[in-house]
Amino acid sequence: MKNLIKVLALISTLSQLSCSRDIYPDEPKLTTFQTNQEPAHKSGGSGAERTVYVAVEIPYNHNASSKKASSPLANGFAHNDYLHKHPLYDALENGFTNIEADIFLENDKLIVAHFFPWFKGDRTLESLYLQPLLKRTIENDGEVFAGYNHPVTLLIDIKTNAVATYAKLKPLLEKYKSILTGYENGKVVYRAVTIVLSGNKPYQAIENEKNRLAFIDEDLCKVPCDQVNDNVFTMASCRYSRLIKWNGNGPITDADKNTLCALVIIAHKMGAKVRLWASPENTAVWAELLSCGVDLINTDELVTFKNYLVSPNFSAVTHRM
Repeated sequence: MKNLIKVLALISTLSQLSCSRDIYPDEPKLTTFQTNQEPAHKSGGSGAERTVYVAVEIPYNHNASSKKASSPLANGFAHNDYLHKHPLYDALENGFTNIEADIFLENDKLIVAHFFPWFKGDRTLESLYLQPLLKRTIENDGEVFAGYNHPVTLLIDIKTNAVATYAKLKPLLEKYKSILTGYENGKVVYRAVTIVLSGNKPYQAIENEKNRLAFIDEDLCKVPCDQVNDNVFTMASCRYSRLIKWNGNGPITDADKNTLCALVIIAHKMGAKVRLWASPENTAVWAELLSCGVDLINTDELVTFKNYLVSPNFSAVTHRM
């Protein structure tokens, strides 16, 4: 009861935050987790008790020449995935079900890059991500991971003009409609891959479309005062240091934990998964984030995080408020 009172007080304080929709061009965004509730892509509930299952032992093949087994990790978010040696495949080999790609609209192409897209004309969103995901989904009878019947999230961080880039992205997504989650005439239809837009986000276009194949990654700090429909955003993210100063040494402060837990509760009630980006890469921080109900752990350390989650010493995290 005392914790509940604290959370309610924090919610009141958080509601005083500025509700303007700021754009953070350098902001990588996104998140997800698996609960014992259906559907898996939604994380609502009363907040009384939440059991998070982070590993599902399901083998998969990423192509005919590589038949490695992995487990879909609902909490794994592959930050700046395209910087790894094998974009997309390294993430999938390690079971990551949430993957981030930054894109630039350059010479009428959607180029995947962190900087200098004009040197990377062959690294397009379609060739690096959409085509392989389609191929894999066909091979696995409609699923990215065979036997894992929940959407995998592809977070697309838009680095160029939101309107122009989205105008180019829309017809490309239409080519892959058969595998993409869509908002169709007032209803969300879930398929193998869910596209979420971050960075320079086309809010107005997304809000006004009755049929679309993309959703928004909302600013976590704006969620308490967001009035948009819950079909617009499926994630809520912000920079770790914007909320928390703790680096994993010693215990986290009550203030940091209560603030985070309050925002997580609000985001979950609106059907959004929570992610904090640029968080410290250590197990103490990962454990605390998961215990607070954070859905997606943003990481560059794919193997380290996978090993942490599948360790025999790691058990399902139960969050009580």
